[in-house]
Amino acid sequence: MDIEAFDYHLPERLIAQTPLKNRDESRLLVLGRKSGNIEHKQFKNVIDHLESGDTLVLNDTRVMPARLFGLKEDTGAKVEMLMLTQIEGNDWEVLLKPAKRIRIGNKLSFGEGKIVAECIEELDQGGRIMRLHYEGILQERLDELGEMPLPPYIKERLDDPDRYQTVYAKATGSAAAPTAGLHFTDDLLNQIKAKGIHIAFITLHVGLGTFRPVSVDNIDDHEMHSEYYQMDEDTAELLNETKANGKRIISVGTTSTRTLETIMQSNDQFVAKSGWTDIFIFPGFEYKAIDGLITNFHLPKSTLVMLVSAFSTRDFIINAYQQAVEAEYRFFSFGDAMLII
Repeated sequence: MDIEAFDYHLPERLIAQTPLKNRDESRLLVLGRKSGNIEHKQFKNVIDHLESGDTLVLNDTRVMPARLFGLKEDTGAKVEMLMLTQIEGNDWEVLLKPAKRIRIGNKLSFGEGKIVAECIEELDQGGRIMRLHYEGILQERLDELGEMPLPPYIKERLDDPDRYQTVYAKATGSAAAPTAGLHFTDDLLNQIKAKGIHIAFITLHVGLGTFRPVSVDNIDDHEMHSEYYQMDEDTAELLNETKANGKRIISVGTTSTRTLETIMQSNDQFVAKSGWTDIFIFPGFEYKAIDGLITNFHLPKSTLVMLVSAFSTRDFIINAYQQAVEAEYRFFSFGDAMLII
C-alpha cells in the first residue's frame, strides 16, 4: 500500500503548542465504526460512550527528563542527546544531534561530568548506543540535568513539565508521553469508576519508533523499532473476564493498543507477559484485543495514522481527519482527541 494514501493537509496553525488549562475540556471527535456517524463533543463526554462492565486500558509509563545538552570531550563541541531505550545495564539507545561527528570511542560530558556518555555502537539516522558513566542514581542525575523531550513540532517551552505526563504516570522509562491519556483527570477517572467501568493499567515505554518517520513508498517495506511492554496477572485476568462477559475493551492510545494486540496475536487470551514488541499495524491487520480506541490526531503519513485506519477504514479515518481540520481541532501531542467505537 502506498504511503501517500495516509497523507492529509494540515495547516501549521492547528498544531497545538501548549496544553489547555483543563485537561478534560479538549474536544472529542466521536466516530461510529459501524454507523459511520461523526459527532463533535468535549473529552469529558467520553464517559457517555462507556458502559458498565467495559474496561478502559491505560498506559502508565512515565516520561523521563531524557533530553540532555552537553559537550564533546575532545573538542568542546555542543551536542544534544535524547535517551530512548535502556538496552542493558548502563547501555542506552539514543538519538544525537549532530550525530555524524560522534564515533565509537567518543565521549560526551553532561553537567560538567556528572554524566559521561561513551559511544560503543553506531546506528542509522542519528542513533547510537552509549554507555553511561555516573555516580549515584541515574534518575536523580536526569532530574538534575535533563529536560522533558517534547516533540520537535512543539516550539513553545513547557512551563509545567507535569502537563506532559498523564495523571496516572508511574513506570519511568518513556522518551515520549502516551498522549491520548493526557486528557484524563483524577475526577474524570473517578466518575468512570463510579459508573461501573473497570480501569486497567499496562506499560509500554515509548521509544525510537515514535520519532522515526516512514521513509519508504510502500508501507509493507517499513520496519518498526522495538519497544518494551509489560502486563501483570491482575490486568490479564480482568481483560479476560471482560471478554468472557461480552463487554468491551477500550484502549487509550496507540501504545496501549500495540501492547494488547501484541499479546493477543500470539495467545488465545490475555496473559501476564513482558518483552519487546515491533508490531506494525496497518490496514489488513485483524484486531483481536480491542473494541474501542481513544487516540489523539497523528502526523500525516505516520504509522499511527495507519494503525487507526486499520481499526476502521482508511477512507473513514482520512475523512474524519479532514473534518477535524475544517472544524479547527487542535492536533498532535497537546491537541484534541477522537473516540472510535
